[in-house]
Amino acid sequence: MKKLLLSLLAIFLIFEEWLWDLLTLFGQVLVRWLHLKKLEQWLSQTSRFMALLAFSIPIMIVTPLNLFALGLLAHGLILQGILLELVAKLLGTVLIARVFALTKPQLLSFAIVNFIYTTITGWLHWAHQKIVETPIYLWSKQFKAEAKARVAAWFKRHGFHLPQRISK
Repeated sequence: MKKLLLSLLAIFLIFEEWLWDLLTLFGQVLVRWLHLKKLEQWLSQTSRFMALLAFSIPIMIVTPLNLFALGLLAHGLILQGILLELVAKLLGTVLIARVFALTKPQLLSFAIVNFIYTTITGWLHWAHQKIVETPIYLWSKQFKAEAKARVAAWFKRHGFHLPQRISK
């Protein structure tokens, strides 16, 4: 049973890592396309209260989408509701993660945000330590490295330039 639970945890964390990398790359591409570098610079240097306000804006953007998706589900439009919820979650992750990355020092100056962040990262670190030696996790790390190398080579062959490093 322990092996099964560790494997399920490994799959969840692997998916989370891959999704985070892809959404981080997508966020970086959006910043370039929309010419938001100055806004990002301003956000990274803003006051802690402006950082908190900026962090709440993506939440206010995504919440109506979540509610609309719930409405679709309640009216029997299951596929549409699920798809809208997936879009809302991905959009929310991109926006919230980007704003958090830019304003992290300011946001962590709030005791409640610091507590939540420390608690969640503690859980993730604990979970990661539990699964890092499982066969499925080791295989996925190798697979991910090979896939990244293939994608980077394809982009290079076709004249696209990706950011040097996608970090978590």
